Amino acid sequence: MDKKTILITGATSGIGRSTANLLATQGFHLILCGRRQERLDEVQADLGSQTQVHTLNFDVRERKMVFDAIASLPKDFARIDVLINNAGNAHGLDPIDDGNLDDWDAMLDINVKGLLYVSKAVLPQMVTRKSGHIINIGSTAGKEVYPKGNVYCASKHAVDAINQGMRIDLNAHGIRVGAINPGLVETEFSQVRFKGDENRAEKVYQGYQPLRPEDIAELILFTITRPGHVNIADLVVMPTAQASSTLLKKDAGHESRDKS
Repeated sequence: MDKKTILITGATSGIGRSTANLLATQGFHLILCGRRQERLDEVQADLGSQTQVHTLNFDVRERKMVFDAIASLPKDFARIDVLINNAGNAHGLDPIDDGNLDDWDAMLDINVKGLLYVSKAVLPQMVTRKSGHIINIGSTAGKEVYPKGNVYCASKHAVDAINQGMRIDLNAHGIRVGAINPGLVETEFSQVRFKGDENRAEKVYQGYQPLRPEDIAELILFTITRPGHVNIADLVVMPTAQASSTLLKKDAGHESRDKS
């Protein structure tokens, strides 16, 4: 049987990059999407010796770019078996009365509309084939709301609702749909949220062992390799130290994370 082709959005860093790395070792054919062409080139150079890799440079917020990019896929990559909606972001951590409107737009446009645009561009072929698999990367922020998380949490609650709606609407077409909702994962997430303030971002992950992007990549691999009659519909994963968005067991004497 031919190896499946998997499209990953937000593939140039964090969970997306780690997932691409792991799936390449398994021989899956990869369509890697991102906004930074130089990083896409780096990933393709790193993984191209292990499997077939095609890159697409676009911003998920831009509807026309999304549809044009998907339509441009060469024949060898045109059939998308698995879509991993990974692209997402958080901007700012402010009470709603002090919220920045540009931050709000960025989170809603990328986390919600971007996911919808990419899904809409890929779904017709899955519906025609009566097969396919969509994995939406959500967040524990889609399961609860925490102080100053307001619009980010709203965007991830929307992802949770869209994931459920997709699963219901696409059931008749035999398409598997599920979400993986991580808690604290050490990626560029906090650097983006705090607009490049590395000291503030670093503190988010001090005093405990956060999840690693590789942990989520392993769950994604597990999810897509289940037998056809098995669908991982909704999975929540947190570091052992995390009990909720606001309850985190930290060791006061432990200032650096275990990198093992």
